[in-house]
Amino acid sequence: MSAALACLRRTSKRRRDAPDHALPPSSKQPLMAHAGADAAESSSSASASASGGDGASAAAAAASASSAPASPREVHFFVRATDSRTIAMHAGRDDTVGAVLDHLGACGYGRDLRLVYAGRQLAPEVTLAELRLPPDSTLHLSARLRSTQHPHAWQLASHIASTAAAAESDPSRIPAAAFALDELVKEFILRAHRANLGLSRHDRASTGEDRAAADHAAEYLDIFLQAGAALALVRLYLSKSPFRSYAESAIKCFIATDPSSLPMDVLVVTAPVLLEFCRLLSLAAGKKELLYRSCRRTLASVLSTRPRLPPSMNSPTRLIEQVLPFARETVDVVLDGLASMPMLISPSDLDEFSNFLKVMCQQARHWISGEGPMPSNLYSRESEHGDTWIWRFHNMSMDMLKRLDECLKTLEMDLSLSSESTGVMDSQTTWAARSHILVMLTELDFISAIYEDVGHNLQLVLLAHRAPLNALVRCSKRNERLHWLVKHKNLLCFEARRNLVFMMLPEGKDDFGELHEMLIDRSHLLDESFNYIAQAKQTELRGGLFMEFKNEEATGPGVLREWFCLVCQALFSPKQVLFSPCPEDKRRFYLNETSAVDPLHLKYFTFAGRIIGLALMHKVQVGVVLDRTLFLHLAGRSITLEDISVADPVKYASCKKILEMDAAEIDSLYLTFSRGAHELGTEKVIDLCPGGQNISVNIRNREHYIDLLIKNIFVDSISSQLTHFMEGFADILVNPKRREEFFECLDLEDLDRLLGGNNNAINLQDWKSHTQYNGYKEKDRHITLFWKAVERMSIERQRQLLFFWTSVKYLPSDGFCGLSSKLYIYKTSDSPDRLPSSQTCFYRLCLPPYTSLKMMENQLQKITQEHVSCSFGTW
Repeated sequence: MSAALACLRRTSKRRRDAPDHALPPSSKQPLMAHAGADAAESSSSASASASGGDGASAAAAAASASSAPASPREVHFFVRATDSRTIAMHAGRDDTVGAVLDHLGACGYGRDLRLVYAGRQLAPEVTLAELRLPPDSTLHLSARLRSTQHPHAWQLASHIASTAAAAESDPSRIPAAAFALDELVKEFILRAHRANLGLSRHDRASTGEDRAAADHAAEYLDIFLQAGAALALVRLYLSKSPFRSYAESAIKCFIATDPSSLPMDVLVVTAPVLLEFCRLLSLAAGKKELLYRSCRRTLASVLSTRPRLPPSMNSPTRLIEQVLPFARETVDVVLDGLASMPMLISPSDLDEFSNFLKVMCQQARHWISGEGPMPSNLYSRESEHGDTWIWRFHNMSMDMLKRLDECLKTLEMDLSLSSESTGVMDSQTTWAARSHILVMLTELDFISAIYEDVGHNLQLVLLAHRAPLNALVRCSKRNERLHWLVKHKNLLCFEARRNLVFMMLPEGKDDFGELHEMLIDRSHLLDESFNYIAQAKQTELRGGLFMEFKNEEATGPGVLREWFCLVCQALFSPKQVLFSPCPEDKRRFYLNETSAVDPLHLKYFTFAGRIIGLALMHKVQVGVVLDRTLFLHLAGRSITLEDISVADPVKYASCKKILEMDAAEIDSLYLTFSRGAHELGTEKVIDLCPGGQNISVNIRNREHYIDLLIKNIFVDSISSQLTHFMEGFADILVNPKRREEFFECLDLEDLDRLLGGNNNAINLQDWKSHTQYNGYKEKDRHITLFWKAVERMSIERQRQLLFFWTSVKYLPSDGFCGLSSKLYIYKTSDSPDRLPSSQTCFYRLCLPPYTSLKMMENQLQKITQEHVSCSFGTW
């Protein structure tokens, strides 16, 4: 017996669920049944006890049995009871199956019992000697006649168990099959897979192919457990036998991710086998055993895929109770990592942590029937019963929250010291390396849907440590599970919110083979752009864009930025009758309810939604912003009177006046719950509610009238246009269902900065500080003349020059530092009568050496004419 199993035996002796029962001795050879170290040590009496059905107890039973060597006239074997308990047995070789059954019946296991081995029922009159049971065989106790649909599976599983047992008990007489235990296990897995493939059409039609396949695979793996194959393999692995490595290879067959060795239909139902391995190895080999950790990690991965579980695991309470000890181990590993100075956690440990927590949360929420978090007074009563999973899971969650609070406090101090000493925070790479803290906060957010106080305390922790939270979110890499932070957007700065919404947009591809290619004629810019974008599949657009203008050599990101600006300028032009500019802010647009004059207007609204989404995806500021009414509708929020002040200041003023009137003044207006509207050149009256033309507006119902009026003008009258615009925008998102969440994460001012850019005057000093020179020096006379000429330009001329230089007309909200690179001025050898040129992809302005301020101004004036600046760049 190995030292590990001896340790296991001593542990099992303390189990409360394995009581001893003194029984009269058999008239024949002594018959004993036990499941732990408390077996009878005297030959004058026998005892019977059973473990709670877990593999750890089975291993304990095996250890105990091996500690008391049987005589040549004794047979040692296991019995699996109907309640999943495992019973270790010693009996005489001359004892019959019937005597064993009588003994088990006397121990309280029931009457009319049957014993099954290798898929067949054993006759009561047969002696144990005649059965020729391999060492440590497992028999199955049944209260009725039992049959199996998979006799070959029973035979192979029993062969694996007996081979492993023989290799462990007597290494000097090893069967040849011991050298190929892993091949036997692979064959067993392959048979399970073939059984799935061999399902009849009737089975597939009546139960569904996937479900039937899963049932067959689960039945096979259950046979593997019932036959004692898992237990035998672990015993061999833990022994000092020279064949223990073969057992390790066999166990690893269930850890493999290669579909050729572990097909997916089998993989998804391996949880019970992995759980058995974890129990046995954990108790017998210890938490640091590499094979145990591999089994535990695979168990977490398999469970997180939400497989169909067998009856022993399909109860939320049962599954949580079985998984919680292993989840707690993983949580402790992660907490220990956070407690270290670098706060580092390995990716594999983090994945295992997330997978276990995902399973726990899913099952717990299923247990509470999705009715929301439990009030704290409900589960605090469980503290009186500290062994309940409800309270243990809660304590584990609070331990996580406490450690994260400490980590964020440390990061906040580091951030403060770093800012004081250098004036800047740590690099983005440094903060990105701490992203595991956000992963743990994410798991706690899921747990907050179960425990009321976890959510409350999580909010307090985030509120107390806004600075490190923002630094983590700003520098976080793409992770769709961070969307829960949307509900905490009031704690996040603009840069953090921007990073969150960019995670909802595709990344695009740099490989031109993955890009949606366009060749556009400038003279038919809008029509050809519409054909390329509106008719493309969603997946084609999410991969990115590559475009060029016909008869022009320029290509690349600079040309793409130019195209975005030109298309938006044409699309939002009042000439298209799709959008209307706000009277007091010509850059801000809302949907035009008279757009139906264009028979293609709905398709163009889909196109417009896609263009806006693509501009955000490619981080191009197009100088166009959306009105608050349109923004609120995209975010799924209602529109109030105050929200229409920019889109329709006249209507806003008249409604405000109605709210201020007295009863007589309102009555004198003779208003009804209706409004007049123009449709295709004709006047019509629209009821704001059924029979609205017959309902007068008075002082009591005026607020309701205004609410209905606003809804009709800014929602109902343009509902079709809104729907198509929203669908077009959602086409670009990674997950179209997150459209409202995308806008919910932003304020209107945030979207203005992302889409419209900075509309303020260009900071010339900022421009200079972000410009570098090639061939020139900063103090050269030509550069001095250049900046003096730029300084004397109008704001619009400066924008045209910047657009000619970079294809950027509206800077990001943080100015030139928000661009992807510095700007460059290259000296050319061209004569002074030549115009400047640019390479917009690289932000390069190629400037001839003009000798006077007048010459410099004249040449720059020529390239800043709008019809020139939009088509003069080169690649």
